[in-house]
Amino acid sequence: MTAEAVTSGPLSDLRVIEMGSLLAGPFCGQLLGDFGAEVIKIEPPGGGDPMRQWGREKAHGKSLWWPVIARNKKSVTINLRVEEGQQLVRDLVREADFVLENFRPGTMEKWGLGFEELKAVNPRIIMIRVSGFGQTGPYSRQAGFGAVGEAMGGLRYVCGDPSTPPSRVGISIGDSLAATFACVGALSALHHRERTGEGQVVDSAIYEAVLNMMESLITEYDQAGYVRERTGAILPNVAPSNVYPTADGQMVLIAANQDTVFRRLAEAMGDSQLAEDDRYSSHSSRGANQAELDALVAAWTGTLEADRVLQLMAEHGVPAGKIYRAPDMLEDPHFKARNAIIEALHPGFGKLRMQNVAPKLSLTPGAVHSPAPELGEHTAAVLGDLLGIDGAAIEQLRDTGVI
Repeated sequence: MTAEAVTSGPLSDLRVIEMGSLLAGPFCGQLLGDFGAEVIKIEPPGGGDPMRQWGREKAHGKSLWWPVIARNKKSVTINLRVEEGQQLVRDLVREADFVLENFRPGTMEKWGLGFEELKAVNPRIIMIRVSGFGQTGPYSRQAGFGAVGEAMGGLRYVCGDPSTPPSRVGISIGDSLAATFACVGALSALHHRERTGEGQVVDSAIYEAVLNMMESLITEYDQAGYVRERTGAILPNVAPSNVYPTADGQMVLIAANQDTVFRRLAEAMGDSQLAEDDRYSSHSSRGANQAELDALVAAWTGTLEADRVLQLMAEHGVPAGKIYRAPDMLEDPHFKARNAIIEALHPGFGKLRMQNVAPKLSLTPGAVHSPAPELGEHTAAVLGDLLGIDGAAIEQLRDTGVI
């Protein structure tokens, strides 16, 4: 992977102008770039995207999150708060397919870069807008980070142990979900444009992205008055499906809640009659006796080392796996066989290992083809190649703080 690598992939004929910062918008840009789109990331001169500094662990004072979220992108610095910078964006939009932004609704309109203005420049433009609460409604102009969307979308309330206040998932799941839904919407809008020539707005709200992942939570309350509560490591009435201890102090997750799978688990445990017991013979009965059944399975796994448990599960066709952390992923033969984690070259770090592109396409797979850019690394090239601005004019724009 080098900065000069030729872009390939199913989206390699598409151009994205990415604006905004942090995660909810830029992760959508990462997904599009992973499949070959040319992603031109607009950043404010001087500081750039705050993601350049985010991330718990850093090497040489640099973020280790930035190389992932900014891979396959070009960095162009433009001051969006001045008319000259706004005009540069309009000029870039003329030859673009997507504009991606995650500012608070109304910000782009304030800068003269709303959809109507951009559509006047390029009627085929697809504007991808990611925000906390969407572009309309009484909350639309409120600040809405991912954590708030997770809370209002219903996820936070059901996460954690029932004995504690709601927990958070250990990643920025609300932002990433909104970005993923935005990507789905963008490709759907692209298909519509191929048939009609029309661009449109993709409006992805964080709270709605989270809400759409909440399974039957709304319907359960609507029809049965049931409010889902925190249940820790289990789903109520879905058994056995839990994390179980092993003799060597590890943990394995076994999911054997389907009737046929539970029969195979019982055989693996050396007690096939367990599946004929009225307390465990059906999905409903196992759910009614969930705690007792989990205790039986835990007592059995506790007599064996983790690898032996997993071997027996594989032999009997029972879904199971260890609770992985990063070191486990890097050593796992299946991860290696599928190239799920790649080694990428970065000018500042040397070799970096990170997750590969997903999903895998059989004919036109995505790839990590260029490292995260330095701030403004591609400003001169993009403005010169796409807009025909010569070197002297580019220097003047720098001197006046436009780029």
